[in-house]
Amino acid sequence: MDKVFTLFNELKLFYYEYDKSHNKFIKDKNSNKDASYNEFIRLTSELSKNEIEFFVDNNSDIIISQKDHMIERLKHKFKTFKTTLKNRKKNIYILSEKDVKHAKNLPLIKTEVACSSVELDKYDALVFTSKNGVTHLNSINNEWKNIPAYAISTQTAKQIKELGGKLAFIGTKKHGNEFAHELIDKLESKKVAYVGAKKVVSDLTNILNQNNIACDHLGIYETICIEYDEKVDLPDDSIIIFSSPSTIKYFFKNVNWKDTFKAISIGNTTKNYFPDYVEPIVADNTTLQSCTQKALSLQ
Repeated sequence: MDKVFTLFNELKLFYYEYDKSHNKFIKDKNSNKDASYNEFIRLTSELSKNEIEFFVDNNSDIIISQKDHMIERLKHKFKTFKTTLKNRKKNIYILSEKDVKHAKNLPLIKTEVACSSVELDKYDALVFTSKNGVTHLNSINNEWKNIPAYAISTQTAKQIKELGGKLAFIGTKKHGNEFAHELIDKLESKKVAYVGAKKVVSDLTNILNQNNIACDHLGIYETICIEYDEKVDLPDDSIIIFSSPSTIKYFFKNVNWKDTFKAISIGNTTKNYFPDYVEPIVADNTTLQSCTQKALSLQ
């Protein structure tokens, strides 16, 4: 299993998420057919090359298994059905309107563009640590597509590619400050723009500037709290997915926390912003799908 997880990280897949608990690659059902097929070929080729046996189920998910015969497929089908019934009983909440299988939505944040224009002519490279930065910049200035873009994760990189950007690098660390250190050698002597929210929690800009890389922070959007008239009461044993420090702040403003709740953090940076009485569990990968898989794996 560790070998498969290492392979997943090395391949930097856009359209497949590795489910560690069930040892399988889950296809993004909303993905572009041609793009996901190319990735399917690359993934299955690498699995074969590494002598990792697998089969493909009816959902185009790739199941890691040493056996590929009818009995094994029926066992997998029954297990999937049983797991689906079990998962329906779980109350897993994502604090936005993002659609993720097995999770419910409790929207607490939204993002809004914070400026009408931005000048990019002087920059040799753009750094993104979220999909929102890419999406909002695309709505303001189309010229960003001509500038090499450096993405913190595959999900951010996926947004860059889908909008026609010039993807130059995908980080492996997936966390702000660690990502900044990955960029030092790659951005030497370049004029860089870190494109993101007006308020950021990572020290990425300072780290780059301290290493002789001229980096500006372009805060082009802001996170807005969706407030409820009364505090929300969620069911006992709910599992809450927190995707940023902002979701933590606004959750405790709008929802009554119960001792039976469990918290999933999308990464180590977000983990640092929980109150002392909450002990979050960090997801294996910095995606909402990975957070949901981690939530599903909890007893």
